Amino acid sequence: MKYNIRGENIEVTPALREYVQKKLSKLERYFDNGVQADANVNLKYYNDKESKIEVTIPMTHLVMRAEEYHEDMYAAIDLVVDKLERQIRKHKTRVNRKLREQQVDAKYFINAETNDDTDVNEEDIELVKTKRFNLKPMDTEEAILQMNMLGHNFFVFTNSDTNRTNVVYRRKDGRYGLIEPNE
Repeated sequence: MKYNIRGENIEVTPALREYVQKKLSKLERYFDNGVQADANVNLKYYNDKESKIEVTIPMTHLVMRAEEYHEDMYAAIDLVVDKLERQIRKHKTRVNRKLREQQVDAKYFINAETNDDTDVNEEDIELVKTKRFNLKPMDTEEAILQMNMLGHNFFVFTNSDTNRTNVVYRRKDGRYGLIEPNE
């Protein structure tokens, strides 16, 4: 795995770079030797009080991403690696289940079973509610207003400019994001 480590409002020291590489290299044991991936790591500091780490590992048919906030950058790195490890185990469980059911080749993960009790069971994924509603055409600003009036963190709507389904959402930093499909 190759590491692309960037810092925002922080100098990435050799010790910090080495710590990130050491921790992320633990994830390589889950992958087959043939998988080539670039781990994009973004380290940030906010007002010398809080640090944030974002890790994105794009692969064919799978993107692993995790972010973590913490006062201590090294603790944030540990937490984000734990999140990624849980994601890998969860995905590996799904791939292995499909392998058993459909005899599909497990493309990314080593076939050796782990003895972890933390693997995800089918019972852990439970759909508890389904909602159906009509999408009203509106612009992005109106969608944000609707989302705020409802007190939700996201809002699905039909964009009146493109006539396509979009999602606006509130980011952790308090600003807003827009998700729109590729054309």
